[in-house]
Amino acid sequence: MKLPVAVQLYSVRNEMERDFYGTIRKMKEYGYDGVEFAGLFGQKPTEIREFCKETGIIPISAHVPYYDMLADPEKVLSDYAEIGCKYVAVPYLTEECRPGTDGFAGTIEGIRKIAQAAKSIGIQLLYHNHDFEFTKIDGEYALDILYSSIGEDLLKTELDTCWVNVGGEDPAGYILKYSGRSPVVHLKDFVMKGKAGGKLYQLIGIDDSGEEEDEDSFSFMPVGYGCQDMPAILSACEKAGAEWVVVEQDNPAKGATELESVKLSRDYLKTQNY
Repeated sequence: MKLPVAVQLYSVRNEMERDFYGTIRKMKEYGYDGVEFAGLFGQKPTEIREFCKETGIIPISAHVPYYDMLADPEKVLSDYAEIGCKYVAVPYLTEECRPGTDGFAGTIEGIRKIAQAAKSIGIQLLYHNHDFEFTKIDGEYALDILYSSIGEDLLKTELDTCWVNVGGEDPAGYILKYSGRSPVVHLKDFVMKGKAGGKLYQLIGIDDSGEEEDEDSFSFMPVGYGCQDMPAILSACEKAGAEWVVVEQDNPAKGATELESVKLSRDYLKTQNY
């Protein structure tokens, strides 16, 4: 069974800032079935819900900053419930919250608190990984510790296939590992020269520690245009019981625009009958 395709609107964040509704309409024109929000840009949830309904695009989920949700989960999540999102994801952890720090145990409990609040209003919480969750603690990946610490009724996965690969694991295999717990999977392609390292997150506008990264050594690419084995990843998504695949491209490849990039991704997926 072929899965519906959504786009993470972070991929077109500059376009969203300029023309929120026009950009969502364009995603529908490109052939996307749904959208995943990354900020509401001051728009009202009720108006977003009605616009999506009129446009025929499904508001499936949203990325919402961890600390925002932790401070007042019911209030923050209620906006996304109003829009009609079935899922909300923890998108990123700042350094003091990550595995390998004293804050990681507290992070797990914070995510549990958010997940309980989400469940109470009918939203399923997801966790969207990067590569730092593939730090090992007593021989086990921190990502696996997170999922074994919080039951799957409260927390499901949103595996980011780029960062799984950069973290040293096979994306298709990791999706299958979490069969039945992977309703939403991020399709993300890239090219990389040599081994990952340095300030990869600076390439997406996030300051982090590490040596400077050569911009030519790593580049995000449209789905199907990088090094990822997308047919294997898509097959794994189907076998694992995913409900959605979501295109995300953190930055356009050199010389391309945000809109060109997400259109190329959608066009590639059409060649795979998605």
